[in-house]
Amino acid sequence: MAIDMGKTTAARKAPGTEEPPDTGLRTPPEAGDRHRLTALQGLAALSLDAMASVAYGPESIVLVLAAAGAYGLGFPLPVTLAIAALLAVLVASYRQVIAAFPDGGGSYAVAKKHLGRRTSLVAAASLILDYVLNVAVSVTAGVAALTSAFPELYGERVWICLGVLVLVTAVNLRGVVDSAKAFLVPTAVFVGSILTMVAVGLFRDGPVSTASAAGHASALGEGATGVGALLLLKAFAAGCSALTGVEAVANAVPAFRAPAARRAQRTEVALGALLGVMLIGLSVLIGRFHLQPVEGVTVLAQLADASFGHNLAFYLVQFATMVLLAVAANTSFGGLPVLMSLLARDNYLPHVFALKADRQVHRHGVAWLALVSAALLVSSGGDTNTLVPLFAIGVFVGFTICQVGMVRHWYGERPEGWQAKAALNGFGALLTGVSAVVVTATKFTEGAWLIVLALPLIVLGFEKVNRAYAQIGARLELGRIPQPPQRSRSLIVVPVSGLSRLTCQALTAARSLGDEVLAVTVTHTGPEDRQAAEALRRDWELWKPGIALIEVASDTRSLGRPVSAYVRELMQKHPDAQVTVLIPEAEPTHLWQRMLQNQRGSVVAHAVRRDTDAVICRLRFRITADAR
Repeated sequence: MAIDMGKTTAARKAPGTEEPPDTGLRTPPEAGDRHRLTALQGLAALSLDAMASVAYGPESIVLVLAAAGAYGLGFPLPVTLAIAALLAVLVASYRQVIAAFPDGGGSYAVAKKHLGRRTSLVAAASLILDYVLNVAVSVTAGVAALTSAFPELYGERVWICLGVLVLVTAVNLRGVVDSAKAFLVPTAVFVGSILTMVAVGLFRDGPVSTASAAGHASALGEGATGVGALLLLKAFAAGCSALTGVEAVANAVPAFRAPAARRAQRTEVALGALLGVMLIGLSVLIGRFHLQPVEGVTVLAQLADASFGHNLAFYLVQFATMVLLAVAANTSFGGLPVLMSLLARDNYLPHVFALKADRQVHRHGVAWLALVSAALLVSSGGDTNTLVPLFAIGVFVGFTICQVGMVRHWYGERPEGWQAKAALNGFGALLTGVSAVVVTATKFTEGAWLIVLALPLIVLGFEKVNRAYAQIGARLELGRIPQPPQRSRSLIVVPVSGLSRLTCQALTAARSLGDEVLAVTVTHTGPEDRQAAEALRRDWELWKPGIALIEVASDTRSLGRPVSAYVRELMQKHPDAQVTVLIPEAEPTHLWQRMLQNQRGSVVAHAVRRDTDAVICRLRFRITADAR
């Protein structure tokens, strides 16, 4: 098992002193900065989740209130204003998180420092769940918009979802800046079209067109005479899906150019302002046009129809919405790999997630997110409604933990004006805590129980990984000064099956590495095997390499076990010697030619690794086109 023990050592250092993993690449600072985000690029790379929620947030509110009939349609604006107030508190709070924790991590980093290890793991688990679900929901919602326009594609929606996922993953593997550039135009078109629609709609006395809703059944309830508090709470919980993604900027602060914290704060404020204006503007239009939800047509489509008419502008809004929903998964690809890298540095995830490629990409995190999201897309059948009930619960758990941790932060640090900052975070903790309870309670029977069950399981997984690294660290005595290295007698065992240039190269390398070299061949009892063994013994005597050929008899056709048994016996006879098994292997020029190999080297290496503590060295002999 190959382990990057440098990370285990780093995890024992004081918080904030960990160094990034050494990937062997030396990138000049100015070159690395080119692969980081500006504030505008950060808005495109990390805000797509929040921006896309404009397409389904107001609709979720209207659909819940529609149960109260016409009475309920008078309340979308008050509910949206409550959500916008919560959004303002979250933005102000996360600006403070960015300043206090410029290394990123959001709620995980805050909880780790101020609320303890277990609480920080709950925060990390909740964010991981939300990020993964965001990818699946965004992709399925975007494809749903496409299949609504082209119903003949409905049966292929799973394959279309996977195709969109592959596209977004490929862009992110090229780097966070490349993904921001690729999605900057769709983001600008969507935001511009929504703001234009709101501005135009405010000057309308009534809807220009209702063609999109014509012929569709109304989703209004009947017989209701009022709106109760429970219904308003359910509408608030449904609309809170519009707040997912607000934390992504705070999680990915290291992805910004210097000064990273200041740029991230600007991005957070811009995100909050744009999202708040769009949500409130759409809610005003819903009341102004007395919009009624209908089956098969989105609320956003009806608003575009009412503001612009059933023309080119209407289709532009639909197309921009479809594209942005499909690529809103990019927020998760920007935030989750950074969070996973922090967990890996703290020994709660495999260290491979902390590695960066030359474009500042955590490629293993990106790949893992893509694979898990693909599994969700396939298991859900590409259906958005199957995934939405699971959405937004995890992020509110993270919100609440983050706010409570920031209260502890200000109380401990006590900088100038700390009382006002602590009061802001305390108020935010109260709001998000209540929201978390409401969202979980109202969606529990719709599938939220899966999230409640998954959270402790993920935390237990973190703990198991951490214990494994702790055991490895104790075994290796990490953090202690080891004994001075000493030279011991070296025995090199070279498995051979015949004479060739590969055999010569292996024995030459073995003589360079060890004090004594032993060539070992496995013989079997069959007539053909005996003839082959006699031929090898005769050729060996004629060759006279100066190295003894040791024959290990085997009653079965096994190859690995006889070699490992001989090595184990050799180690028992020479307990003070260092035994190394050097396995020669030919490496063909073309990849497909490797299928022609007999894999004897892998069989021997596996057996020796399983049964002994000997060092295994695999000597690669490259076969080039001009090799003779």
